[in-house]
Order: sequence, then C-alpha cells, then structure tokens
Amino acid sequence: MTTLFDKLWDSHTIAHLADGVDLLQVDRHLMHELTGVEAVRVLERRGLNVDSPALTFATLDHVISTAPGRRAGDAAWSTAMVDTMRSQMSQLSIPIFDLGSEGQQGIVHVIGPELGLSLPGTSIVCADSHTCTHGAMGALAFGIGSTEVVHVLATQTIRQKRPKTMRVRFNGRVREGVTAKDMILYLIGRIGAAGGTGFAVEYAGEAVEALSMEGRLTLCNLSIELGAKFGLVAPDDVTFAYLRDKPYAPKGAAFDEAVADWKALASDPHARFDVEVDIVASDIRVQVTWGTSPEHVIALDEAIPDPAMFGDESRRNAAQNAIDYMGVRAGQHLSELAVDRVFIGSCTNSRIEDLRAAARVVDGQHVARNVKAWVVPGSLTVARQAHEEGLDDIFRAAGFEWREPGCSMCVGANGDVVGRGERCVSTSNRNFIGRQGPGARTHLASPAVAAASALAGHIAAPHDAGAA
Repeated sequence: MTTLFDKLWDSHTIAHLADGVDLLQVDRHLMHELTGVEAVRVLERRGLNVDSPALTFATLDHVISTAPGRRAGDAAWSTAMVDTMRSQMSQLSIPIFDLGSEGQQGIVHVIGPELGLSLPGTSIVCADSHTCTHGAMGALAFGIGSTEVVHVLATQTIRQKRPKTMRVRFNGRVREGVTAKDMILYLIGRIGAAGGTGFAVEYAGEAVEALSMEGRLTLCNLSIELGAKFGLVAPDDVTFAYLRDKPYAPKGAAFDEAVADWKALASDPHARFDVEVDIVASDIRVQVTWGTSPEHVIALDEAIPDPAMFGDESRRNAAQNAIDYMGVRAGQHLSELAVDRVFIGSCTNSRIEDLRAAARVVDGQHVARNVKAWVVPGSLTVARQAHEEGLDDIFRAAGFEWREPGCSMCVGANGDVVGRGERCVSTSNRNFIGRQGPGARTHLASPAVAAASALAGHIAAPHDAGAA
C-alpha cells in the first residue's frame, strides 16, 4: 500500500545516487526575478544551455512594483532586475508572464494553479520555499536553492533526499468562520514550526475534503512554516473541476483521460505513514499570531501566553524575545492591540476567494482612522475578476488602497514595507523579525480577520467589525 507522496516520488525518480540522494525529473520549473536573474547569469558564465526552455515559466512578482500604473520596479535596482529578466527570458525562449492588459503576470504560486501549469502528478520546482503551495493540486512541489536553479535549467533534473511521510487528518467539520488559514496556523501552533521537518506532509480528513481549491492552496502554502518541504492534498473532484478549461490543462478527451490517471494518485486505503497526526476540526477557533514565529499563535479570544509556561529554556527565551519585539505582554488579549497597517495579499491569501471574503466584511463600512490598509491581488487574472465583481470598488469605498499584483508587503523586497514599530495584520505567511520591514510587527491572520481589524482599528474578529 503506497502513499500519494511515494507514488509521486517514485514516478519521477531517474536514478538512485550516493548517500540516499535520488535524481528526479522536473516537469515544471517556475522562475521569478529575485532569484532567476542571477541563476541565468551563472548559467551563461559556465557556458551552459537551457535543456528544456518550454518547461520553464517565468513571472515578475518579488521586486515588481505594485503601485497603480507601475511598469517595472519602484527603484533603479528593481527596475534593472525586471528589465534584465525580460531580456534573459526572450533570449532563452522561456515563456514569461509579463504586464499588460492581456498579461497573466502575478505571484508565481498564484498563477501556476490558475493557469493549469500546476497539475496532479507533476513535479514542480521553484527557487522559493513556498513552492509547497502547488502540492494542493496533488503535485510533487518543493522549493529549491538559487544554485539548484542552474542545475534544473541545464538538465531538467534535480537531486534530492527522500523525506519521511506524515499524514495530518483534520477530522470532522470546522466551526463557522474558521478558514484554511486558521487550520494550518492551529496545526503549527500545536506541533511547532519544526514539527514537520524532514517530512512530506499529506493533509486529509473531512475538513480538508470540504475545502475549496483556494483553501487547499492556503493550507499547503504554510507547510514550509511547519518545517516541511512538501505539503500535499490528494486530487479529487474539487481539483478536477478547478482545473477544467484552465489554459495549460489538457483539453477535451485528453482531460478526461488525465482525470482517470489523477484519480489513481490518492494514497491507498491502508498506506502507512511514518507519522500520523489527528486534529479535531471543531476544536479550531479563529487564529492570529502574537509573536515572531508562526508557532506563536493563539485563538483570537485567548490571552498571550506567559513565557514561563513554555517547557524548555530555548522556547521560553524565544517567547520572551518575541514579546519584547512585538511590544505586547503576557496575559494581554489581541483585541487590545491597535493596528497601524493591514495587508491583504501574498501567495497565501490573495486569490479571488480571499478577496471576496474580505470584501464581505468591509462592504458599506470604512477603514478606521490612522489605519493604512492595502489589497494586493495575487495576479492580473484575479484583479480582472475582482473588477468584474465590483470588489475593487468595495475596497476603495471602504478606504483601502487597491494595488497591482505582486508579492508586495509580504517580502518587503520591493519598497512595500511596514514602518518601524508599526503593527500590521497580514494575510501572508511569515511574521519573522524584519520580514515586512526593519522593526515591523506582524500578526498573521485570515483575510476576514485582516479586513475586520482594518475597520475596528485593532485586531478583531469579523463579527466585531461594526463596533469600531
């Protein structure tokens, strides 16, 4: 009896190398400008050719400006990087999703699934740790290092050590208002930010099966914040319906044939995993982080823990350091914390479903005074759909700034940063020290909580938004 992960790994293994390393075939290689430009320069210096340019796909997301009307970066260095990426991809005949009215530019982990580049049974790599997102499609998807990009470009292969397997089952149904973001943050809080290290994690159970494709992408996106390089969900009817008619997905009879193959990818009924974790889905409440690691997370109605409650000295010290940096105190409730910034975006929560959820909260209301709130769609496709549904108008009327697609404030590599000492409720995936800018204080939450916090002026649940 075989797991989904083992089926994917075995079907892509070309050779077994020394020291437990396997050589894997790469079906899709995704690139962005922050790491891709230098990799191509190294390739050129070594006199190497691109093995399969049609299997690499590039986009502009990490350093591209998100300011309305943007053309490239927001600084000389970022504009130079964007222009270089464009030139390199043209010379190498690598497809690039660029700006323009008909463009499909966007965050690499948003456009892959929405274009049908990310398909069940494929292997997908990208020099970005959140490539695990694409595992939601039932794909072998993982982040690689910048130097490994050169190897992939030159050989269309990658060397990797096989991880162990873990299955996390979310049993039963979640409560009303609990999202995929809450589910994965709850899991990280329960087993720790290193709990998945060395494992490929498959998410299963009734609550996972009930998630939309967008929700599953969010779930897998934060697998790396669990320490896991791989996060997977078995493809099912939800997956197939999502992929039908996507630009790069098979068409007609070929799609039906592909579905027949994709159905066989699911873990066998009695497949054995190295570790099993069971979560009672109804135990999960709306989650928000309080510290500087995704594992520093509590339910919104809970109090920030006392560092003395942590079992070992390293965790106690980390908790105290987080409290000091974040400007909070043990026993304090998150609702007491005034908010300066709100960011709705990133490869975690910038899809159309995320924007709809936030728009439902803010419709007819207005951002609190002294709060600066942004919405950054994950792709031009998402932005166009949001415009067709009138979501952009709802956000603008509520006082949000509507930006152009890109990674934006998630990574802070593009000029979009949170000011020193400012507190930001963010729908992104990392709350590390300095992640959103030097001295920035980040609280991770779902789109609905972020929207409600913008209205209330403090961290708030959606049902509290009207009390601002």
